[in-house]
Amino acid sequence: MSGIDNLIICNPYNVPTLHWRYDRARRRFDLVDGRRPAGFLIATSNSKSFDDPGEFRDLCLVNQIRDRVDTWRQRKYPGTTGVTRKLLEFWTNHKRREKRFFFCQLEAIETLIWLTEASSVEKQGIKIPSDGGDFERLCCKMATGTGKTIVMAMTIAWQVINKMTYPQDIRFSKNILVMAPGLTVKSRLQVLYPASQDNVYEEFEMLPDSFYEKLLRARIIIHNWHTLIPEEDPPRSVLKLGRESDNIFSSRILGHSFNNIVVINDEAHHAYRADKTTEMKKTPNSELDRDKRWMEGLDKIHSARNVTHCFDFSATPFIPSGKNVAEDALFGWIVSDFSLNDAIESGLTKTPRIAIRDDANRFSKEYRSRFYHLYNDDDVKPDLNRNAKPHEGLPDLIVNAYMLLGQDWAETKKLWDKNGSKVPPVMITVCNKTNTAARIMHSFENNRFQIDELSNRNHLLHIDSVTIKKAEEQESARSDGAEDLRRKVDTVGKLGRPGEQIRNIVAVQMLSEGWDARNVTHIMGLRAFSSQLLCEQVIGRGLRRTSYEIDENSGLYLPEYVNVFGVPFTFLPHEGSGDGPKPPPPTTIIELDPDKMQHMISWPNIDRIDVEYAARLDVDWLDIKPIELKSAGVSTKVGMAQVLGGKPHEDKMSDIDLQQLDKELRLQSIVFVASRDVCADMLPNWKGTKEILLAQIIGLVDRFIKLGKVVVTDVHNHDLRVKMTMLFNMQKIVKHVCEYISGSNIVHRKIRLNEAKPIKSTADMRTWHTRKPVERNKKSHVNLSPYDSGWELSAIQELDRNPNVVSWVKNDHLGFAIKYLYNGVVREYWPDFLIRLKNGVTLVLEVKGEDDDQNRTKRDYLDRWVDAVNEDGSYGTWVWDVSFDPNTIPNMITRHARTDASSSERAKCPKCTKIVYSRQNIEKEFGFRNMNGIVRPQSWCKNCRRS
Repeated sequence: MSGIDNLIICNPYNVPTLHWRYDRARRRFDLVDGRRPAGFLIATSNSKSFDDPGEFRDLCLVNQIRDRVDTWRQRKYPGTTGVTRKLLEFWTNHKRREKRFFFCQLEAIETLIWLTEASSVEKQGIKIPSDGGDFERLCCKMATGTGKTIVMAMTIAWQVINKMTYPQDIRFSKNILVMAPGLTVKSRLQVLYPASQDNVYEEFEMLPDSFYEKLLRARIIIHNWHTLIPEEDPPRSVLKLGRESDNIFSSRILGHSFNNIVVINDEAHHAYRADKTTEMKKTPNSELDRDKRWMEGLDKIHSARNVTHCFDFSATPFIPSGKNVAEDALFGWIVSDFSLNDAIESGLTKTPRIAIRDDANRFSKEYRSRFYHLYNDDDVKPDLNRNAKPHEGLPDLIVNAYMLLGQDWAETKKLWDKNGSKVPPVMITVCNKTNTAARIMHSFENNRFQIDELSNRNHLLHIDSVTIKKAEEQESARSDGAEDLRRKVDTVGKLGRPGEQIRNIVAVQMLSEGWDARNVTHIMGLRAFSSQLLCEQVIGRGLRRTSYEIDENSGLYLPEYVNVFGVPFTFLPHEGSGDGPKPPPPTTIIELDPDKMQHMISWPNIDRIDVEYAARLDVDWLDIKPIELKSAGVSTKVGMAQVLGGKPHEDKMSDIDLQQLDKELRLQSIVFVASRDVCADMLPNWKGTKEILLAQIIGLVDRFIKLGKVVVTDVHNHDLRVKMTMLFNMQKIVKHVCEYISGSNIVHRKIRLNEAKPIKSTADMRTWHTRKPVERNKKSHVNLSPYDSGWELSAIQELDRNPNVVSWVKNDHLGFAIKYLYNGVVREYWPDFLIRLKNGVTLVLEVKGEDDDQNRTKRDYLDRWVDAVNEDGSYGTWVWDVSFDPNTIPNMITRHARTDASSSERAKCPKCTKIVYSRQNIEKEFGFRNMNGIVRPQSWCKNCRRS
């Protein structure tokens, strides 16, 4: 990493006096005097641009209160009680304090005190919006890493000590209920108990000595949200007691019978009234249940015991609406704000750096790096959404990303070791689903990315969402290791604790809130990011600083960074426009026609096709095609930009490159790793040992490379780019070679049907709606046939009138798909039509306007599917064809309808009796290409000729 300027411009203990401001016209940042107004940025309406400058939205209430509190502070807090004034003077007297409080912490508690104790004249014109409930809520918005727990402790001390001193003052209470979203946060909040050994009051010298005794008399209860679920039916007894009353519920939660409760909600963005919102469709049911139960429980407590104050703390107090951050999703009762931008400028958090460009697209007009939002890449998204097995290879772009980010982690680790750090830096990966996490884990455990320290199983942590959820819900669970895993997760980076030496964490969705590891330096995002709120929450897991030492020369914190791939921490396209809702366009209902049941078509629902390979593998080196790789799609250097205000600082950039990895990496080791992954797929169908199979695959791939059949285009005399292009595409190279191995070394095929539903048919189609044009039909089980082009319409009309066609169906919403591999990514292919002919043959027909390499690959896999089904013999005879001109369809149907369904295009080897179906496969199996490229027919199949 090269040295760069940083964004830290403010002293963390003083009122901010400078801030960065984005100049929309010149597309650059300027340093301006004064404090940044409270507010947030949203994408410009209708914008889909990566470099959208955004629109700023003021938090008017916060700015109004901020000005009043500033004046009130300068006047030495008039109107407060003697206890409050003494506390404020103690907290702000930095000369007597070893551990000073940050300005943002003092401002938050000052704001809560001002709203509670200042005179009505001071607060004239200030109206706090309600959340729709019967008690008032006040929210302090504080960025991750700015010390919300400290402010909660200050709040408790202020309330309790005042109540013990002035017992008749109804503005205060010593009955405190602290709510958390889960066990991780609840565990961290144990420091709020004054009697706790590690309590925050003593650690930060929060109180004058004379106040500690009064604080110890507080009634503090800390719960996670699960305790707020009502007991609909109490434990078994002779008498059914029925639903809990509010009073019984409150006694169970609070553990006492006293009234007047102060509620403190940590991570309060979960505490909203779900029934009051209108945009909840995209919120998962489990989260919706938690958030709904949270407020329902507090309402019960208020009904029975009276909630005097409800103080909310959150870095992201937005109601989840399924859309991007908008004004109506923001908590209306926010009274103070210290945003992530403020925290970065004050050095209270690490500065996130995202990948904005790389040398893979140096010849392209595309501005942003493919590492910017990895999940949305065309080669990545379909692959990560399939139910792949753990050993299956990852898309090349992800391998490329891990090698770059992993190499940068390794360089960071060396620097930390040199500086004497006893804990290592940590990389975290946030995956979209458990299948992806399992694949990432398998790749690390087998050192697929060639970073030894990230692959050591003792330093690798897989956070299984099911196990963590069980630990969250069952505090007493100890026997199955769930609690041990949670303790390891909670103590990452803490000396002498179970998670001390963890270096690599692979998690699903997102690490739990309250996770306070300070040594996260690298984040890989492999999931969808639909809003900046989600981006900030994920990046928030890596924002906590490792050191809080002030630089004596500047009086500011030294910068710390977290490097991020795959989390698009800038503006995302704004959803919708300001034109208001539009009526939906008319649609047509597509459904099954019960009067045409005789036209139902069925097919085997194949999960996979198992093959048996010959003992000695070989390929026809004259027949095997070279593979072309584009250097333009490979990154050897990535530009990382610091992010502020939703925009990257392009003049404050650093680079990650692979020069060091080039010195340490041998191409042969990459061939071995990639071949091993493919070997795992072939092994179940191999009768010999794994070692012999792997040795043969490696030998064939090695020979393929040495024969010069790997062609790297668009690069000249650049050994690093050529080597890295081959390295990042090695999985593709190995699979390319293995395609020819599979084609010429298969002895037997066997289809494996889906256990839950082995046979599918048109009868399984659910009713759906379309806006496409439709055509009526007579021979289809489906009432109407949507079409995408005039060619498809022509094909539909021909199928309905052709006398050789008994039944047909357009393959739309039927679920008939063929899996295929293209450019190293597993995809799905949906042929256009299924046609049952009068001779009993089922024809799979594709209608194409143009052809390309990907379409040819699809048909190769369709050919294998048809061949395997015919070889099984249990599902009739199947054939396939493709039409590039609708005028050819009649002759095509006639040709397939004239053949005998029992012997349609098949050949049998007289030696091993192997039967081969389809014209294309017969030519491959019983043809021999001589040195002049001429194909000669042979009597025996390839395997028999070879043996």
